[in-house]
Amino acid sequence: MRPVAVEQAVATLNPGYFALVMGTCIVSLGVHTNGLTLLSDVMMWVAIVSYAVLVAATVWRAVAFPAELRADFTDPRRGFGFFTFVAGTDVLGTRIALTGQHGVALGLLVVGGLSWFVLGYVVPWTAVLGREDRPVVAGANGTWFIWVVASQSVAVLSAVLEPQSEMWRRELALLAVCSWAVGAILYAAAGIFVAARLLLYPLRPTDLTPPYWVAMGATAITVVAGARIVEMADAPMVNATRGLVAGVSVVFWAFGSWLIVPLVAAGWWRHVVHRIPLRYEATWWSVVFPLGMYGVAGQYLGVADSLPVVEGIGTYETWVALTVWALAFAAMLVHLARTLVRPRHQPIG
Repeated sequence: MRPVAVEQAVATLNPGYFALVMGTCIVSLGVHTNGLTLLSDVMMWVAIVSYAVLVAATVWRAVAFPAELRADFTDPRRGFGFFTFVAGTDVLGTRIALTGQHGVALGLLVVGGLSWFVLGYVVPWTAVLGREDRPVVAGANGTWFIWVVASQSVAVLSAVLEPQSEMWRRELALLAVCSWAVGAILYAAAGIFVAARLLLYPLRPTDLTPPYWVAMGATAITVVAGARIVEMADAPMVNATRGLVAGVSVVFWAFGSWLIVPLVAAGWWRHVVHRIPLRYEATWWSVVFPLGMYGVAGQYLGVADSLPVVEGIGTYETWVALTVWALAFAAMLVHLARTLVRPRHQPIG
């Protein structure tokens, strides 16, 4: 492995790379629900190792390359990618909770919750409100929906841990409902800004990057969080909002289902019509996560609201997500081998 190549990779690390953890964990949850326990456990460990490597690389980058890190925070096209750390932490905690390690999951919730609270104020200021150049909406893209995903990931993990905690049950229920509500409102805000960018500025094929799939993934995780809240044990906050959460979750699932067709069409327009090469990049994981989350959302919503058709759609979607995850993971390994381990020699002259 070339030290220079590793340093370059750390310096240019995409802040949204924690989507690798998000996508791997959610597909792991999906296949576990469908009975593939061994495969699910293997994917969980892949996610744990990936999370550790990415945390170490991010700390290294903050110490050795602070200027590059600061540039990402002030870039509206990349800044919201930092919320993948929040979502990756919470989704990993949700998967670990499935093994019965609730203490570890609670620790990850503390890290994810605090990060969500801090980044929820820092990133919008540095990437949007604190910029002097206007209009900032010109930089809006699909990564803005990751803020929504981060909020809902806190809701999901809180709802998962609530039945297991006697001491913090009411607090976890309050956190779950509040973060779910904040995420639902943020989805409307992000949708307005991204729609304004698409309508007011020229749309080039290179602009339709994979993170636009997060618009669908954000609806799916909102559904999962809602289904988990509906299934939570009795608590004052849950009892007051259970019917509302269940109804809104169905609306989000319907809208997320509708988004799949235009997203597929956008990919066709980008790669087939305009022949933009389909090469591996970190943002591929922004496609894996929505597909996996849509499958899990369908299964959870189908069980929570007694909707067998929705549950069946979610089950089939899980296999699609597993296939896409396998392709993305293989492409990532090839990419790492070519750039870090055995780089291709460039011809002299």
